[in-house]
This record gives sequence, structure tokens and C-alpha cells, in this order.
Amino acid sequence: MSNNNTGIDRRIRKSKKALKESLISLMQNKDFREISITDIVGIADLNRGTFYKHYQYKEELLEEVMEDVIADLIISYREPYKDVDTFTINELTASVIKIFEHVANYANIYTLILKSNAWPKLLERICNELKKLPLEDLEDYRPNPKINTELASSYQAYAVLGMIIEWVNTGFKYSADYMAEQLLEIINNKPVNAVYKINQTLKDSRQK
Repeated sequence: MSNNNTGIDRRIRKSKKALKESLISLMQNKDFREISITDIVGIADLNRGTFYKHYQYKEELLEEVMEDVIADLIISYREPYKDVDTFTINELTASVIKIFEHVANYANIYTLILKSNAWPKLLERICNELKKLPLEDLEDYRPNPKINTELASSYQAYAVLGMIIEWVNTGFKYSADYMAEQLLEIINNKPVNAVYKINQTLKDSRQK
């Protein structure tokens, strides 16, 4: 009985995966409102009955795709501290930073939401999770009493999201490992009393 249930569960997961991949593929070229259930099952090579076993409407399928992305985002974000009580930023290694692997695994979706303005709700949720996670998970997230923790988490969230957007816009020019290494270098590069020389072009423009 147990083996039979395992087989059924495997078939369900396989069917759902095919339907999700079909929807994502169709959304590369069509607006969601224009996509029919017939389109979805056709690409997935399944029948409409199979679709209705799992979903009542195509919107439910879309919502489950979004939930998959968010769930994996949370797991990848928590990877550096999932098995410890405390951790120190400057002791982190790039190998434990998994958020860029997450983006790479969902490359089609991130490309879709960033380059075609599809799924603005998903992009908003991703950003909100990046802001919320450090506040919920980490005690003394910003021990400096002068720093507003919500503003600090927003600053960090948009910094990470900015790296993701740049990565997507370059067509994933770099590897996920390289992106993790760069994030770590940026986090750890905090020069004290840094002095910057003003670009000559800016100087010239001031004089005009």
C-alpha cells in the first residue's frame, strides 16, 4: 500500500511539474490572460482531466508556481545559518551563500518577471521576503541603536535584489559561485573614513 501511494505521489509531482513548466514556457511569449488551459495541457502533453485533478483554474497553477519560488528563496536565504545558533558575517564562505543558486534554478522565472514585467506581484513578494527574513530570523540584526532595523533590512534587500537584476540583465554572464563571492566581498568591504577622488568628467561638467 505504501509503495502504491509513493507511485501515485510521484505521478502527481511529475504531472504538476509538467504543467508548471508548460505555463512558464507559454508566458515567455504570451500574456497570462491569453493563455488557456488547453494551451497549458497541450505543451505539457497531458489531458484536461489531469489538469482539473490538481487545479480548478489556471490562476491556481500560477499561484503554486509563485509559492514554489518563494519557498525555495526562503530555504536558500537561510542556508548560511540553518544549523547554527550564531554566525559571524566575516567568517562566512561563498559556498554557503545559496541565493544565487536559487535564482539560477529559477532563471526562466526571474528573466520573465524582470525583462517582461510579468508577475509584478511575485517580484514584490521576493523583495518583501528579502526585507522580512533578517528581521524575523536574526536577533540583534543591527545592534547599533542609531540604525533603524527596518531601513537597514530594506537597504540590504534592495542591494541583493540589485545584484540579481544586474545578473539577469546580463544574461547570467557570471556563475552563481562568482555572484556569491562578489556579494561576500561587498559585505566585508567596509572601509573606515574612505576618501574618494571625484571623477574628472564630473569636475568638467561643473565648470560648464
